[in-house]
Amino acid sequence: MFGVALDLRLADFLRLTKVPKPAIVGVVSQFLVLPLLTFLLVLVIEPRPSIAMGMMIVAACPGGNVSNFMTSLARGNVALSVSLTAISTVAAIFMTPFNLSFWASLYPPTAAILTAVSIDTFEVFQTIVLILAIPLTLGMLVRHYYPKTAVILMKWLKPISIIIFIAFVLVAFSNNISIFLEYFQFMVLIVFVHNALAFTCGYSMATIFGLSDDDRKSITIETGIQNSGLGLLLIFSFFHGLGGMAMIAAWWGIWHIISGLTLGMLWSKYTLQSA
Repeated sequence: MFGVALDLRLADFLRLTKVPKPAIVGVVSQFLVLPLLTFLLVLVIEPRPSIAMGMMIVAACPGGNVSNFMTSLARGNVALSVSLTAISTVAAIFMTPFNLSFWASLYPPTAAILTAVSIDTFEVFQTIVLILAIPLTLGMLVRHYYPKTAVILMKWLKPISIIIFIAFVLVAFSNNISIFLEYFQFMVLIVFVHNALAFTCGYSMATIFGLSDDDRKSITIETGIQNSGLGLLLIFSFFHGLGGMAMIAAWWGIWHIISGLTLGMLWSKYTLQSA
């Protein structure tokens, strides 16, 4: 998160006050509508409890930082994308633990997991403050007072963050290889449907509220690209790397890059042809 914050400025937050409507739609899409749709999807397909919990924790996470690149590729509103990344990261400090505990408690199988691990919402909040809030503040301070240093650090920290995420994914797969082999096709299908639902959610919300084409692209990508790295960290911290949860978050982290890049390239090609 520190590396992501090095690329953020106070102006990214202030921009929301000038044109608040797209930002509000984006935040509502990501933190209210997507978790609700995820819960309804769980009720329909009734996956094993740990898989359902994995879907809920991914939906409760903020947008991933690669969304800004994908929005640029799609020729969407990059400024809106950056602003949404900034505000969703801050909102996640409160909304991630709330969404996780609220929706999981409404579904008996996942409520049983919360009870079994004795998860405390306040403890999740404290962890997210350590993971998101403190690095975010420090990163923005470095960016503001030492911009040249921030540029140098970004060059190093971005590849390091990718390596760390890959390490989390490898650990998740190696610790749950039997579950992965047994439920591979089912998990791939669930993540595909869930991710498609997230993209559809973002696009539909932006369309319903009459936003521009560029804004629709940004909100679609911001809603469909989730910070699965944060999800994996929470899973390992509070759920001991629970098999189905870890597998869903790990595969989501791989798949949303593929789907996001594909969507971005398709939109880019369509935009160029329409120009």
